[in-house]
Amino acid sequence: MHSARQRLLSTLAHKSFRLGEFKLSSGGTSDYYIDCRTTTLDAKGSRLTGEVFLEEIHSRAWKPQAIGGLTMGADPIVVAVSVVSGDLSGFLVRKAEKQHGTGQRIEGFREKGARVVIVDDVCTTGASTVQAIEAARDFGFEIIGVMCLVEREEAKGRPDVEKVAEPAPFVSIFTASDVRKEHILQTDDTEPSIFAVAVACEVCGRPAVTNSPPNRCEAHKIQPKQSIGRSNS
Repeated sequence: MHSARQRLLSTLAHKSFRLGEFKLSSGGTSDYYIDCRTTTLDAKGSRLTGEVFLEEIHSRAWKPQAIGGLTMGADPIVVAVSVVSGDLSGFLVRKAEKQHGTGQRIEGFREKGARVVIVDDVCTTGASTVQAIEAARDFGFEIIGVMCLVEREEAKGRPDVEKVAEPAPFVSIFTASDVRKEHILQTDDTEPSIFAVAVACEVCGRPAVTNSPPNRCEAHKIQPKQSIGRSNS
């Protein structure tokens, strides 16, 4: 049985990673795109996200009272971790103060002085993570850790996040290189693949061992065609 971390990586590679030519929100371009929300909003992906973030928090002995982040990338992560933990409260940071009602920017848990962890889905330039850190501190939270699901190393967002988060550490669960490598393994016929959660054989419903395509179990997988040559005799 693979760990929750490995299963989450497999799910991200299967559901959230695409190769191609893409324009990023930062204005740059990339040969790949990661949409973490197709994983963090998936039923099984959500539970795995909650389990993996919670494992990381426990391993570092942070003991936060709540977790939160900038809407909307952080939203499903906050909910997943809160539900899996059973005792961690969650809060969401609006991109701007609400223009009606109480006019607050922090929604949900609102206890000044509380120890909190800031979370995000993808760190590219780090701008959304930095916004969440600054808003949380302005409100009165004590930030003890910052986490993202996937870090895009090439955009060099880490230094900016680490500078603003200090003295709280910044932790990435996976890098984009981790997800790319797993995605290539899943789509390469020559390498053994680790499949996303609940991928089943299209013939009998048993666990699939190949997905290039279609999804098939060991008994029903399609064998490569053998070349047939003419006899010279």
